[in-house]
Amino acid sequence: MRSDDITVQQLFQDRRQYMVPFYQRAYVWNRTNQWEQLWEDIRAKADARLLNNKTIPHFLGAVVLDPQPRAGLKGVDTLHIIDGQQRLVTLQFILKSILLLLKANNITSITEIVAGALKNSNPDTMLDPSIEVFKVWPTFRDQRDYKYVLETDNRNKLKDIFPKCFTQRGDLRRIGVLHPPALEALWYFTDCFEKWIAQGTHEELSLRYEMLATAILQDFKIVSIVLGEDDDAQVIFETLNGRGARLYATDLIRNFIFMRADKEGSNSEELYNTLWSQFESDYWNEVQRRGRMNKPKLEWFIHSTLQAELREEIDLGRLYFEYRRYVFNDAEAKSASYQLAMLSNYAEHYKALVDGNGDDPISRFGQRIASFDITTLHPLALMIGVSSLSSEAKTEMLDILVSYVVRRAICGLTAKNYNNVFVSVMRNLSQTVIAPESLIKILGDLKGEASRWPRNLEFKNVCTKGSIYPDRLEAGKMRAILAEIELELRQTTRVEDTFAQNLGHLDIDHILPRSWYEHWPLFDSSQATWHETYQIKAKILAGQSLSERENAILMREESIQTLGNLTLLNLSVNREAQNKSFQVKRDLLLANTNLRLNIPLLGLNDWNEETIKRRGELLADVAIKVWPGLAAEELN
Repeated sequence: MRSDDITVQQLFQDRRQYMVPFYQRAYVWNRTNQWEQLWEDIRAKADARLLNNKTIPHFLGAVVLDPQPRAGLKGVDTLHIIDGQQRLVTLQFILKSILLLLKANNITSITEIVAGALKNSNPDTMLDPSIEVFKVWPTFRDQRDYKYVLETDNRNKLKDIFPKCFTQRGDLRRIGVLHPPALEALWYFTDCFEKWIAQGTHEELSLRYEMLATAILQDFKIVSIVLGEDDDAQVIFETLNGRGARLYATDLIRNFIFMRADKEGSNSEELYNTLWSQFESDYWNEVQRRGRMNKPKLEWFIHSTLQAELREEIDLGRLYFEYRRYVFNDAEAKSASYQLAMLSNYAEHYKALVDGNGDDPISRFGQRIASFDITTLHPLALMIGVSSLSSEAKTEMLDILVSYVVRRAICGLTAKNYNNVFVSVMRNLSQTVIAPESLIKILGDLKGEASRWPRNLEFKNVCTKGSIYPDRLEAGKMRAILAEIELELRQTTRVEDTFAQNLGHLDIDHILPRSWYEHWPLFDSSQATWHETYQIKAKILAGQSLSERENAILMREESIQTLGNLTLLNLSVNREAQNKSFQVKRDLLLANTNLRLNIPLLGLNDWNEETIKRRGELLADVAIKVWPGLAAEELN
């Protein structure tokens, strides 16, 4: 490794190209965070030179460069920018801004000096002059706009190339348009330089240009670190960026994969375009919150994928190092092409899982489980999804997982230990055979409140008598449960039409409302009050006996949150019905519902504790079919 502190002019004076490897992230510097401060530094140096003051070198930081071998005589020397691409690309925009102003004002004395820092000479001796002519060549995502900016001889011509970026007056739009960074950088620095030049007299024009160019080319220095043949560029990259870095773990993973591809002699560009480029989309870069952590979707995906592959818990905070461990986990390290093929395969299943779009098993599973927000289940679902099982076997296994999760939720059992539970299930499956029978056996053997699978008797009792909503389940989960029961009822009643309506927009309604006192009299036609309910609860806590009337109030209160008293209603119907009598609700349903959950209600004249119980028993039987238990004989 060779380290030198050199000026910007020395950096760009040789016939060479500094290339940003295409797998690195795009140019991200902007006006607020970097350009304004950089311009202040440039202006200070230029002002000092105008006043003949002694100038002290200003260090812009370090660049780490990895020389690439060149075969044959033709071509320019190429160095990969391992670290520092943002600085070098920005310097090119700055120098181009000065060059445009020099040409516009016919300042010829230093034009060639500045131009020499932007482009390499003798294109006829290059292998690909369209690329090699540039001193700095950015990552592929920036290349088109970069080339537009670096090749223009008049910045006003850019208005024709980027018409949406400009107002009718020709100014760069400030609101409502996301400008290409190359265009915005050029416009910003050119405006700054133009205003600074205009502060002098006409006689000072040439001098000011020279001082400005000199300040940039000679007063700004960079620490150039050039790697030797024995230096590991990957280790250098990790050292600079892996500890307290601004990069995400997936940036390091991407770099790791493609550095391995280069070492293996693989076609990195083809691998990028065919297998990795999908991960650069907005879809995968969207930041998602889980608990207290905000991470790009790509990190959550790789985290789940590694757990599915390794069948063990993965430390999200050490994702990059866990990924490296995965690659070197076997006797022979996994090749870059193998890694990318693996990630692409999992990505297809992960998108289906989290988006819930499609008819394949993992998509349907994602739809069914979405409301329960159990991301710790993702690795196990992916493990099943990428397996060689038939579609029918995958569906059966994923349905078993849905049953496990929903039964536990309805029975009020905790989800806090699910990360350990599902990792254990993956490990056990990998030691036997990935099959429905194995999964049933593993889940059925789980013991204790933190992991057991509720049997039919317990599940039916809770469905019939338990206070489910809202005490036990939140609205999203309850709505999903009622929607699945509705779909099952439609199948059993052999409805001929296709039911594809999304039930997620419907309201959950307590048919006998929680505020029932005004319109729902007791068995003796008397009205109760919420104060009586409060007193009854106090008497129960004190161990006191209750009167017949108090027992009737208690029974009613206990019935309200049970499954038998819950249904789905259109929002407007639910608001209109509110706490009104059953007859009012029934008439509204008659005019506004076609749900099998509600149709049996239309023939009733009364709604009370007994009808709630009967409906609860019916829905409990349906629930057991939707979320079956260990074996069919348990139904009785």
